[in-house]
This record gives sequence, C-alpha cells and structure tokens, in this order.
Amino acid sequence: MTDPDDRHITIVGAGLAGALLATLLARRGWRVDIYEKRGDPRVSGYAGGRSINLALAERGRHALRLAGADDAVIRQAVMMRGRMVHAADGRTELLRYGRDDSEVIWSVHRGDLNVILLDIAQAAGAQLHFDRGLDAVDFDSRVARFREGGGNPHHVAFQSLVGADGAGSALRAAIAQRTDLGERVEPLGHSYKELEIPPAPDGGFRIEPNALHIWPRGRYMCIALPNDERTFTVTLFLPNHGEPSFDTVRTGADARTLFARDFADALPLIPRLQEDFEQRPAGLLATLTLDRWHLGGDAVLLGDAAHAMVPFHGQGMNCAFEDCVALADHLERTDDRAVAFAAFQAERLPNASAIQQMALENYLEMRDQVDNEAFLLQRALERVLAERHPGRFVPRYSMVTFLRVPYAIAFERGRIQRALLAELTDGHTALDSIDWTLADARVREVLTPLADNAA
Repeated sequence: MTDPDDRHITIVGAGLAGALLATLLARRGWRVDIYEKRGDPRVSGYAGGRSINLALAERGRHALRLAGADDAVIRQAVMMRGRMVHAADGRTELLRYGRDDSEVIWSVHRGDLNVILLDIAQAAGAQLHFDRGLDAVDFDSRVARFREGGGNPHHVAFQSLVGADGAGSALRAAIAQRTDLGERVEPLGHSYKELEIPPAPDGGFRIEPNALHIWPRGRYMCIALPNDERTFTVTLFLPNHGEPSFDTVRTGADARTLFARDFADALPLIPRLQEDFEQRPAGLLATLTLDRWHLGGDAVLLGDAAHAMVPFHGQGMNCAFEDCVALADHLERTDDRAVAFAAFQAERLPNASAIQQMALENYLEMRDQVDNEAFLLQRALERVLAERHPGRFVPRYSMVTFLRVPYAIAFERGRIQRALLAELTDGHTALDSIDWTLADARVREVLTPLADNAA
C-alpha cells in the first residue's frame, strides 16, 4: 500500500506515452519523475526513431484533450480525409475514411508532438531527467540505477516504475530477470525504408495534401503521409526475401529501377530517392506480445513496451495514449498499486491483442485489396448499410478510428460484419442487384445496437 498523501511515480521513457502519462498524473496531484536515455529534444533536436509521421485518431485526441494538449497538436497536424489509391496505370481514387470531414485522421510529426507533450508535462509539474538510461533495477530495495550517457551511475529510489520506453524497453528486460512475462516477438517478414517528397517549387504540396497516399502492389506497397512543412514522408514496404525484396533491391539504383517499374508516378516526386535509400537503414516490422505487463505493484509496462505492433492501422500511438488514460484512472481508484496494475492489465491486454491483429489484417488490405473489385463492392455496401442501420452496422474502421469502442469489441463486430458483407455480395458485381430486404433482415439478425456492447 502507498500513502495517498505521498503519491509518487517514476516513468522510464520521455517519449510520447511517457510525457502524456506524466501530464495526466501530475494534473491529478501526483509527483512524477521521468527518466529518458536521450537528450532533451527541445535543446538537442529530436533524435527518436526513424518513423517521422504518425496518424492521430479519436482515441489519441481524447487523451490529448484530457492533458490539455489537443489544440496545440492539431495546429501542427495535417488532416487526411482518406486513402488516395495510386493504381499501376496512374489512375488515382480517394477512398474516404468516414462519411465526411467530421471523420478524418491527422498526420502529425513525431518530434513536434514530443516537444509539445514535454512542455505540457513540465508545466504540469513533472520533473524531467534527460541523458539517463535505465541500467538496472533492484526491486527488493526499490532502487533503480540510471547511467548518464552510459557513464556515471545515478541511484534513484522509487515507489513504482512505469515502462514507457518503447519496444526495446529496458524496464521490460529488468522485470523479465525477475519473472517470466511470456514475451513473444513475431517478425512480419517485411521491412521498410523512409524517403521524402519535398515541397513544390512554389512552396506548396506536390500532391493532394489531405490524404494518405497508397501505391498498393500486392506483396508490397508505398505510402506517403503529409507534413505541415509541405513535405511528404514516403515509406516503402518490401518483403525481406523474394522478388522484389530487400534481398534484391539493395542499392539506390535498384530502388530507382523498382520505382520506375512499379511506382512510376511517384518517382519524379522523390528527387533524393537513390541517396536516401542508400543512407537510411531498413526498419524492421514485428509484433510484440506479453502474457504479463506488471510485477506486483513495483512496475508496469504500457504502449510499445507492452504490445508493439506493426503500423498499418495507425493505432500504435493512439493505443498507447489510451493505455495512459486507463492507467491514470486505475491509479486513482485505489491506493494499492498492485491492484491498480492488475486491473489495468486486465482491461488493456485483450484490447491491445485485438488491435495488434487488426493492424496485421490492415496491411493485407492496404497492399492487396484497396484496388480489388470485390473489396470495393463490399466497401460500397458497408457504407450503405451504415446509413440504413446507424448504431447497429458501424464499419470496423470507424469503430477503431472515430469512436472509442474497445478494440476487442471492434474486432469481434468487425469479424461478423465482414462475413455478412461477403455473404450479401456473393455473386454480385454491383449494388443494384442486392436484395435489400434480406440485407436489412440479416443486419438485424446478427448485430445488436453498438451501445449495448460498447463499454
């Protein structure tokens, strides 16, 4: 048990989740210390991972509102209305994410977002400690050892540790020395390289800014997300082996040949394609799952440290922010940290598992199906059924992105709805021939109103 008058928490990692959690707790009267192995990005510049763009959705915005950060973030974000699909023959088509501009997602720059959240955390009263990498933890004496740039040790007493230090979490490794977390890492078998589309000569965007651009090519694809500097971050996803793959596309010249063949309309937009391909390392893609996220009341993991996922649903950050809100709420409900951490895990682990699975499925959809006629017909039917049965037939993407329906419920309802769409479009090539009486009856038969299921 912890004295409620001396509520103190130590967060490992001052990235997005760590800074947000610090703000949420500090605003509720907690004493919060954050330790980060890197330097302060507000002083030394952002030195995070390679992923520059993130997709901010309603779950993340809800957390930012609670932290008083949403307005500042949206001022630097770029709205994306849908997927702009670039066919191999050069044709483009915008597939909207939602009904209208009230249902969009936002492209945000990771570094800019981190700076905003650190400023707000500090203003809320959190103490920030940079250049302090977690080296070891003595859970018996409740002392953590941090090293300054890998050098001088700093011993820090703690009540509880929170691991917000990413997929390579040092705190997770320390807990794993004490107890089996059931850790599993499942590589996707695909990797990525990040490239860039610069601004146009007049300083504007070179292509439609309010969209997530996709060049789907079956086993591989390219995407581009807008930045508020009028650039686009382009990401090439390829298998690790096969043809084409990172085994066969090794040099900048190889990459240029690939783009000339498969992404011809993108090639002239990326003037530094060859240089960037050779200079930027390939990023690995994998799913991390754990059976256990906490060690009694001593430590707990959240975000990528607990459930790293592939980026194809744009929910990694949103899920981590939702973790922060849930953990802050559970810590407010009881003074017993072990009870709070166990309740947090019970709530969030099934939902994290669900979005991890949906992220994997979305990769297949993005690279294989967005230009498939059967898929497009099902998408068209999905929109009609959503209009005919509001609150009952809610597209899975909408549940995940525009609502805060628990991921596990969205996953299960989405599975039922996809089976229904396949059933109702079987043998059809257009909506004109759909039996609407049957379709309405089937929707009412297999789906209860969402309000009955959502937490």
